[in-house]
Amino acid sequence: MIECRAKASELGLRQIKIVKAEFSYDGSRLAFLFSGDGDEKVDVRELRREMQKIYQPAEIEMRQIGPRDVAKILGGMGACGLEERCCSMFLTEFSPISIKMAKAQGISLNPQEITGMCGRLRCCLVYEYEQYVEARKGMPKRNKRVITPLGEGRVAELLPLKQAVIVAFEDGKRAEFLRHELQPYDELMALQAKAMAPCGRHAAGQCTCGAGGAKDDA
Repeated sequence: MIECRAKASELGLRQIKIVKAEFSYDGSRLAFLFSGDGDEKVDVRELRREMQKIYQPAEIEMRQIGPRDVAKILGGMGACGLEERCCSMFLTEFSPISIKMAKAQGISLNPQEITGMCGRLRCCLVYEYEQYVEARKGMPKRNKRVITPLGEGRVAELLPLKQAVIVAFEDGKRAEFLRHELQPYDELMALQAKAMAPCGRHAAGQCTCGAGGAKDDA
């Protein structure tokens, strides 16, 4: 690794970082793992030729790896304070991670809180994502008007794992309610309007049968 780093510096390849060097078991192959700036591939053919001269007859390989693989190899403390990073400790592959996973879990989108030591979104964002998606099913969306035991308000925050929401009222107060304690405002208003509509058997405004909008199918 020291020799390869020195040659890379001589060749002006300062945009790459030599992360690891490993021989095959029989010594016939020597692989250098390196990372570059961004995701673009770096031309290291000249570096490979120089290293081939030094380590003949072993065949030299230059493998470019991503920032997650670099973090896995280097190890160290995780951004969350864990003594060893998840990728180094137990992860065998890297799952695709998107910003919507943080949004679904109500995690702050501050880059410092959702970015790992590799500079990418933290692997742990995927750990509980499916549970949150399942828990959010059937829950009212943020800013939706609802009817609560304390009156009408708007959903300010979701607590999926508790199956509860925090509702904000017009007077500025906020309160937490379980999902079954809420009624959707729009649906309730639609049902009330339907109940007030005349049925098909009586004149408008003079319905006394209680059919509440039922049509005469006879």
